[in-house]
Amino acid sequence: MSNNKITCEITNYGGIIRSLSVPDQSGYCADVVLGYEHVGEYETDSYYFGAIIGRYANRIAEGQFELNNALYQLAQNDGHNHLHGGFRGFDKVVWTPVAQSHNQLKLEYIAADKEENYPGRLYVQTTYTLTDQDELRIDYWATGDQDTIVNLTNHAYFNLKGHDQGDILDHQLRLYADYYTPIDGHTIPTGEIVSVAETPMDFRKLTVIKDNLDLSSPQIINGSGFDHNWVLNRSITYDNTPGTNLYLAAELFDPVSGRLMEVFTTKPGVQFYSGNFLTGPIAGKNGAKYQKHSGLCLETQYFPNSPNYSHFPTPFLKAGTIYNHTTIYRFRVKTE
Repeated sequence: MSNNKITCEITNYGGIIRSLSVPDQSGYCADVVLGYEHVGEYETDSYYFGAIIGRYANRIAEGQFELNNALYQLAQNDGHNHLHGGFRGFDKVVWTPVAQSHNQLKLEYIAADKEENYPGRLYVQTTYTLTDQDELRIDYWATGDQDTIVNLTNHAYFNLKGHDQGDILDHQLRLYADYYTPIDGHTIPTGEIVSVAETPMDFRKLTVIKDNLDLSSPQIINGSGFDHNWVLNRSITYDNTPGTNLYLAAELFDPVSGRLMEVFTTKPGVQFYSGNFLTGPIAGKNGAKYQKHSGLCLETQYFPNSPNYSHFPTPFLKAGTIYNHTTIYRFRVKTE
């Protein structure tokens, strides 16, 4: 897909964003997402590079949740946790292209009842669009024939310098969130919603990532980096449009290239993951070697373990109703 400035390659295996090339302040285009050279390499990938994540993105404690007085046991593929849909989540299935143009691709997938032990047959569509505003827009749509849980996102790893240009620790990040959800030693939210003030989780202004990466802090996961959910303020709407439920979630800036990425979403949370577990060197596309912190993810979502916390936004989807979710990654250039 392409528009006047941006090009994007997507494979229907996992709905994966394989490449995303955007210009810098000099007009030079670089691929800013991590990925592999060949589709077959994604089949054994454990990092979820660029993939659609579902049926439930992020973690569910002990792989368990209750729905309609029934207990569901999902795969425990992350220690004791269920992660990103299980052993064969939406990142490991072949999606069907149902519409395509020069700037848009619509994919669909039908998940069977009890697939990864989730209840109900689920019909899912994901539409990728490159807009005239230099945006990659992702629209998710789903409906099921039984009550179930749904939480869809994309797991692209961004490096605005270029996917092969080292780590992202000198990027500047702003998260439009005054609160986050602390986690326990198993990366599961404790259920608390806590202020980011006076903690390394405070990205309320553009902040150099490494400046907040205090590995001795109790908030930093296992002394390695960020893998937390932030509770979005949802105060600044997309282009200040009244009545919309699409809000500014994050800004990511690389001062070397001048590339700036703004993230808008309809979801209540965003998971900032700083690529802590990229155990390199990982052989990436075009001869790249990825290491720890080579890319970061901004995964728009319901909160982790939401099925087990009634005070978190609900991921439950009633039979016959519609799940809708939009996320926009807007690119532009700026100088410091």
